[in-house]
Amino acid sequence: MWWFQQGLCFLPSALVVWSAASFIFSYITAILLRHIDPLVPYISDTGTIPPERCLFGIMLNISTFLGIATVYVRYKQVYALSPGELKIARLNKAGFTLGMISCFGLCIIANFQKYTLFYMHVVGACLTFGIGAIYVLVQTILSYMMQPKIFWIRVIVLLWCGSSIASMFVSSVLLYSGLYGTDLVQKLHWNPQEKGYIVHIISTISEWSLAFSFLSFFLTYIRDFQASSFWSDTHFRVLGLGCRSYSGERA
Repeated sequence: MWWFQQGLCFLPSALVVWSAASFIFSYITAILLRHIDPLVPYISDTGTIPPERCLFGIMLNISTFLGIATVYVRYKQVYALSPGELKIARLNKAGFTLGMISCFGLCIIANFQKYTLFYMHVVGACLTFGIGAIYVLVQTILSYMMQPKIFWIRVIVLLWCGSSIASMFVSSVLLYSGLYGTDLVQKLHWNPQEKGYIVHIISTISEWSLAFSFLSFFLTYIRDFQASSFWSDTHFRVLGLGCRSYSGERA
């Protein structure tokens, strides 16, 4: 049996691979069509103009579904491993709620592109990365309480995520403060000699770093999910339809 066939580890694996592919494929498409500059554009800029916008949107919608499934399985896993632990149960419910909100933010990013409704796109980004960072923090705390061996790995990813958020926030505030011109939201092509180019590059690198810190965090779920599985007993009852039943002979 291959490692990705064990338990439910295909969920975080698929989430990471598919999400990374959605960024990379839309980036390659935008570069080939010369819609953006090759050197570290914003992730949102790679999904702004058709046809890459369509690819970006549909792939991120699928990532949203995979994210919801992964967050749910993690919630059920912690619930099953800590029956009667009130503090863990509360943190687990909080983590589940935060994870679902973060996934909803990703859906907003996918369907409200940067050029279409910029403020809704920003709201989606804040939900995805801001609330998502708190989700990462909660899961790291749960790891400290339940899985000390993997705790330090998640701490490193949490610090990576936090530093990327801080760098992106500071550089974005500076970039859009008006010091480097107006209407920068619509700007897809930058000249290295332009004022504000360095700040722009710092901001875009921080965004890519933040996105991949999230993906790296979900990679840490793979080992946990290998020991998890779901099953259910399903019973069907059909009442009052007035149908005839057949069992070889007419009943």
